[in-house]
Amino acid sequence: MDFQDLLQRYFGAADIGALQPVALDTGIERMRVDLGLETDRGRRFALWTLLHMLSAAPDLDVAFDDPADRDAARDFMEMVEQMSGAVE
Repeated sequence: MDFQDLLQRYFGAADIGALQPVALDTGIERMRVDLGLETDRGRRFALWTLLHMLSAAPDLDVAFDDPADRDAARDFMEMVEQMSGAVE
């Protein structure tokens, strides 16, 4: 899943910063529903990472049954945290 495609699909815009709060909330809710229905591991992970970046991701034990997927998500969270610390 391409990041720009996800933004367009769930929010109808490529610039997430320009969205009205209601559009953001609606897109997040649609993503949560799709995350719950998605069976492809890669697509689930892509949805979860965007939800994480929007501070709306479910807990790892809820989002991922496979321990390897939870570990990958933890690695992603650590990488994002390190990157945000380097920017500050």
